[in-house]
Amino acid sequence: EGERQLTKHNNLLGSFRLDGIPPMRRNQPRIEVSFDIDSNGILSVSATEESTGKSKNIQIKNDKGRLSDDDIQRMVNEAKEFEEEDKKIKEQMEARNSLEQTAYSVQASLEDDENIKNKISTED
Repeated sequence: EGERQLTKHNNLLGSFRLDGIPPMRRNQPRIEVSFDIDSNGILSVSATEESTGKSKNIQIKNDKGRLSDDDIQRMVNEAKEFEEEDKKIKEQMEARNSLEQTAYSVQASLEDDENIKNKISTED
């Protein structure tokens, strides 16, 4: 619950773990996440890993641990105040993720290509 880019700057409503997913290469797991808010303000979140069918869900009710109107206004004001800083953090995270993805792609290509694998020793 909040307006900021990083989760540490927002209010935690609840959490759950989706366990039992077999190890897979990067970008292979496919997890479908659904959010639904009913007319009573109850948030239902579910996640399903497609290859195994494993799923978990949680319901978050609007009764305890929620922010007051003053807290919400304070968080909105902070979001405006730190908008530029949050934008820079987001850009840094995207650049890092892009670099990691490129490095992973190169590594996967080297491991999968037999011609390259035979030309490069494990020491290199």
